[in-house]
Amino acid sequence: MSNAELRQRAEALGVQVTYWDWQGRETTVPDETLQAIAAALEDVTLPEQPGSPPGKRTAGTQPAVAPVPGQRSWGFTVQLYSLRSRASWGQGDLRDLAEFAAWAARDLGAGFVLINPLHAAEPLPPVSPSPYLPMSRRWISPLYLRIEDIPEFAELNFPERTRLAALGNPLRAASGTAALIDRDAVWLAKRTALEIVRKVPLSPPRQASLDAFRVRNGPALDDWGTWCAFAEVHGPDYRTWPVPLRDPRSAETYVLRGDLSTRVDFHVWVQWLVAEQTAAAQASARAAGMPIGIVADLAVGAHPGGADAWAGQHVYVPGFSVGAPPDEFNQRGQDWTLMPPHPGRLAALSYRPLADLVGSAFGLAPDGAALGGAPSAGGLRIDHTMGLSRLWWIPAGQPPWAGAYVRYDAEATIGAVVASATAADAVAIGEDLGTVEPWLRGALAARGVLGTSVLWFERGWAGEPLAPQWWRRNCLATVSTHDMPPAAAFLTGQQVTERLALGLLARPEAEERAEAAKALDDWLRALVGEGLLPSRDPDPDAFTVALYGYLAKTPALMIGVSLAEAVGERRSQNMPGTTTEYPNWRLPLCGPSGEPVLLEDLPSIPLVRAVAGAVAGSA
Repeated sequence: MSNAELRQRAEALGVQVTYWDWQGRETTVPDETLQAIAAALEDVTLPEQPGSPPGKRTAGTQPAVAPVPGQRSWGFTVQLYSLRSRASWGQGDLRDLAEFAAWAARDLGAGFVLINPLHAAEPLPPVSPSPYLPMSRRWISPLYLRIEDIPEFAELNFPERTRLAALGNPLRAASGTAALIDRDAVWLAKRTALEIVRKVPLSPPRQASLDAFRVRNGPALDDWGTWCAFAEVHGPDYRTWPVPLRDPRSAETYVLRGDLSTRVDFHVWVQWLVAEQTAAAQASARAAGMPIGIVADLAVGAHPGGADAWAGQHVYVPGFSVGAPPDEFNQRGQDWTLMPPHPGRLAALSYRPLADLVGSAFGLAPDGAALGGAPSAGGLRIDHTMGLSRLWWIPAGQPPWAGAYVRYDAEATIGAVVASATAADAVAIGEDLGTVEPWLRGALAARGVLGTSVLWFERGWAGEPLAPQWWRRNCLATVSTHDMPPAAAFLTGQQVTERLALGLLARPEAEERAEAAKALDDWLRALVGEGLLPSRDPDPDAFTVALYGYLAKTPALMIGVSLAEAVGERRSQNMPGTTTEYPNWRLPLCGPSGEPVLLEDLPSIPLVRAVAGAVAGSA
C-alpha cells in the first residue's frame, strides 16, 4: 500500500494524518502509527443496537443544554487526600470534605468545592497513588470513608471499638506531620476496620437500602465486586489472571463468582457506604449555603488491567495508550497508559457506557435514581474534555510524540454528558486545555458545558497576558491546575529548577529560564497595571492574592481557588512525565516552609482569607 493510500485509508477511519502542535506547526503522523491504528479501527465486531445515543438530537428536535449557573460563584479546588484533619486516618476523607465545604460556605462565602477524582483503586495494597489512573472510574475508593460515620459503627462492642481506635490512632498522629500520604497504611487499617463493622447485622431499613442500591446498579456493581474478589486472589491486573477468568462472561467466572460470593458482597456493601457518605458531603455543602456544592472530577481513563477494562473488553482497544502530544509544559509529550475506547464499538452500544459512567459521577444509577438518596455532586469536571471529540492514540512501544488523533462522534459524546448533568440538575465543566480544535469550545458552550481557563495560558495575539475583559464568561477560571506548580513557584523560579532536575525540559536551561522570566515579568506588569500590585517585586503571598484578584476582574462564571496556593504551598501535587522520580499525589497540604496544615488550621491562616477576599467581592 502506498503512502497516499495509507493516509486516505486512515482518514476514512477518523484518524488525523496531520495535526497542529502547540507552537502552531503542522506535524505529520508517522506511517507506522497510521498503519497500527487503522488495523485496530477496522475491527468492529458489535452489531448496531436500536435507539439513539443518550442526549443526542433527533430530527426536528433541539439539543438538550446542561444547567448553567445563574450567577457567578467562586470556590476552592482541593486534592481531598491532602486535606487531613485531626480526626481523619492519615488522609483527607468524606467527613473532612463535608466540614471543609460547610466552613468555606459559611465563613468565606464559597459556592463550591472542586475535588480530585475519588475513583476506586486496588482492593489490596499496594494502592496506586494517582487519582487519574484508577482501577475503575465508575466506583469510589473506600480510602475516603470515615469509619466512625458508618451507622453500624455505633453498634460495636467495647473490645471492637478499642481495636478500631488502635488502627486509627497512629494514622491520626501521622496527620500532624509533613510525612507523605501513605495510602497502603491507610487502606490496610480501613479495610481491617470495615471487616469488623461488616459483622454488625443491618437493621431492616438499612438492609432494604442496600438491596435497592444493588438492584439499581445492576450487573455493573456485581462486576465490580467480582473483579475485586478475583483481584484479592490473583492480583489487580486481569491480564495476568488464569485465562478463563479474563473473560467476565465465561462459565468459570460465574462458578468462581458464586464461590467468592461473600467477598463480592463485601465490596458491594462498601460501595453502598461510600455512596451514602458522598451524598452526605454534598448535602452538608448545600445546607451551608453553597449553590453548587461538591464538584466531582472524572478522569480521562482507567488502568488497562483494572475493573473497567476487564468488564469493558468489548469497548476498549488493547495495544494502544492514550496521552497527549508535546506542549509547553510537557515538551516530550505524555503517555497516560490508559486504553482508548473504540469509537465504532461505542457507537454500536449507543454510547451507553459513557452515559452510565458520567451518571455515576453525579451519583446516579443507570435508571436515573440517586444512589445515596440524593445526587452526590452539584457539578462535574471532565478531565481532558477534548477526548469527547478526539483522543491521542499511542501505539505500544512508541514514544508519546509518535501518536495520532482518533476522532469520536462529538455530538453523541457531548449529548451523553449533557443528559446526565440535566438529570442531576448539575453543572458540567470541560477541561479544554492544551491543543484544542477551535470548533470544540463553541460546541461545548452551545450545550451548556463550561470550559476551563487557566491564567498562565490566557494570552493575547502578541503573547501578552489576556486583559480581564476579554476572558470568556462560560468557564471555570483558575490560576493553575493540579499538574502545574503553585503561583509562588512561578515567582521564585522553582518551577524551572524542579523540571530541570527531573529531566523534563526539551530546551536548554538558559532558554527556559529566559522565557519563564519574561512570562513572569509580563504578568507582573499586568498586575501592576490593573492596580493589584504596587510594584513588580512582590512577596509570594502578595503575588498569589494579586493573581486571584485578576481572575475576579474577568467575567468567568466560576472562579476556582487552589487550596494549596491559598496556604502558601510551593510544591506541585503532580509532575507530569514522572513516576517514582517525584512524590506525585502523595503530598499532604503544607505551608510555605513545609509545615503541615490541617483542616482545623485553615481559619487562622491569613493568606486563605486574603485570597478568598480577592475573589469574593465579585462573586
